[in-house]
Amino acid sequence: MENELHNFIKVWISAIISLCYCFYISSKLPKGIFKLFSLTPIFIFFLYLPLTVSSVHLVGITAFFLSWLANFKLLLFCFDQPPLSPPPSNLFHFISLASLPIKPKQKTPSQNKSKPPQRSILFAIKVLILALLYHCYSYKQNLHKNVVLAMYCVHTYIELELTLALAAIPARAMFGLEIEPQFNEPYLTTSLQDFWGRRWNLMVTSILRPTVYYPIRRISTRLVGSRWAPLQAIIAVFVVSGLMHELIYYYLTRVAPTWEVTWFFILHGVAVAAEVVVKKVVPEKMRLHPVVSGASALGFVAVTAVWLFFPQLLRNGVDEKTIGEYCKLMDLLKGLLPF
Repeated sequence: MENELHNFIKVWISAIISLCYCFYISSKLPKGIFKLFSLTPIFIFFLYLPLTVSSVHLVGITAFFLSWLANFKLLLFCFDQPPLSPPPSNLFHFISLASLPIKPKQKTPSQNKSKPPQRSILFAIKVLILALLYHCYSYKQNLHKNVVLAMYCVHTYIELELTLALAAIPARAMFGLEIEPQFNEPYLTTSLQDFWGRRWNLMVTSILRPTVYYPIRRISTRLVGSRWAPLQAIIAVFVVSGLMHELIYYYLTRVAPTWEVTWFFILHGVAVAAEVVVKKVVPEKMRLHPVVSGASALGFVAVTAVWLFFPQLLRNGVDEKTIGEYCKLMDLLKGLLPF
């Protein structure tokens, strides 16, 4: 575990040096092909870095933060698009925006001051639930398979949300930034469109809109007209998301892709596009009640996740590695504590 932490530190030192190059050299070049050419080695390097780490948690963080989010942000940077353009005057601000899953927002006086305590309580509850899940894994051989899979669904959501929230703390502490929440209580969703567009992993949503959705919609508008262009753009977003998840699965398992997770996202892209069409055709008063449609959406997500999202991870023992790493971390912490 200690060697893995050393490798992880080396990876992030290398990433920071690379982002210094982006800030001091590439930012001075004109937008377009010249800047893209100057950043191509960084794109390749960020795709390579997760291969130098083997811990499931550390690989997942490195792959998601650098190979996906940072590369997509730098791609926008090539064409002088936010969030890295115009470049912040502060190098550390630039590095934080590029490498961390954060999206700053402006603080307004009208913000509800009761939200931070509520979020703190929810955060604590989710930490407790995650700890309880890890404890229950010790008895999973006595549990029904579907119960264990349901536990994995909840685990995936909570661990991802907590990881992204913790990653935002340095930027908030150093620069006093007010950060957009990365999740918006997805269990309260009212539809698939609401789940993927406004509640689940909003950092990914915010980066896929300018890199995939808007360009595809513009191109499709010229080909099929403005009525159908958004549908093609929606499906394109889910295809790209599926391919990026496939890449992260490769980093986690180091085996050839099976394309199951890609089909998971394609299926959801088609379902969201169909939902958009239905909402345009069916009057609001004739639609399902939000509670019913929300429960149906969550059920669809859970069933398709068990069918297509988790199998590749389970076949390659990623779940067992994750639990094993947690136990090692707990043992390490117990050894450091004076009591």
